Amino acid sequence: MESGDLRVFQAVAQEGTITKAAAKLSYVQSNVTARIRQLESELNTPLFYRHNRGMTLTASGKTLLAYAEKVLGLLDEAAKIVAYASHPAGPLVIGSHQTAVAVRLPGLLAAYHKRYPEVSLSLMTGPSPQLIEQVLRYELDGAFVTGPVEHDDLVQLPAFTEELAIVSEPGLERIDDTVHKPHLVLFSGRSCRNRLDLWLRANHRPQAQIMEFGTLEAILGGVAAGLGISLLPTTVTQRREQEGRLRTHALPEEFSRLETVFIRRKDTLPTSAMSESLAMLGIPASA
Repeated sequence: MESGDLRVFQAVAQEGTITKAAAKLSYVQSNVTARIRQLESELNTPLFYRHNRGMTLTASGKTLLAYAEKVLGLLDEAAKIVAYASHPAGPLVIGSHQTAVAVRLPGLLAAYHKRYPEVSLSLMTGPSPQLIEQVLRYELDGAFVTGPVEHDDLVQLPAFTEELAIVSEPGLERIDDTVHKPHLVLFSGRSCRNRLDLWLRANHRPQAQIMEFGTLEAILGGVAAGLGISLLPTTVTQRREQEGRLRTHALPEEFSRLETVFIRRKDTLPTSAMSESLAMLGIPASA
């Protein structure tokens, strides 16, 4: 079994069809088909169910995919470590939830790019559960996610703590005036929404209508216009509150602290590119 065969197998598993896998790998379809058949013959078991909609993994295929992702991830990591052992260079793919992207990371990324222009830095955004899965599948080198994260295959490093507050239009002076307003939340995020729900239940407050938005900017605009309230980090709302466009309402500490951690796989060594990016945030590369 060769690594090239595993990459072909992984592509077919991810794409679901020979055609899409061949296009992704820039191979001819007959080559992909032949290598899958060769792999199934070598292992003496079918790896896919063939049907009109494409190909679906069998139980054996699912087992092999888990090992293939580990093997290929380690091979890719080894290549990075060897190629970029001393000076930060090459690819670095980091994930982050939207709050960190909006507040914490823009300045870091600008400074990092200026200092290390040879690093090809990519930033992927998404909800924390999705980012965790992408790190586990070796699709991301690491990610900033809502913590704590307890997983045997992951290292988590403390990154930063956000203070959360209920934010409303300026005219709402008391926190009791806010709870009946619609709650504006991120479509892809759950952390702040869950904290708000916990606070409402703990204080026997009624659940209000939920309105989902795609970006923090859209939520801030809706709150300022009087559409509803939200629970957001004060670092996001501070400037608008100073300008008189919003009002924040403090919550007890058990509901107002949101921890962000940086995660990476335990079986990978941080490249110099990753170590330097973390150092610029004051985060050690290892626990």
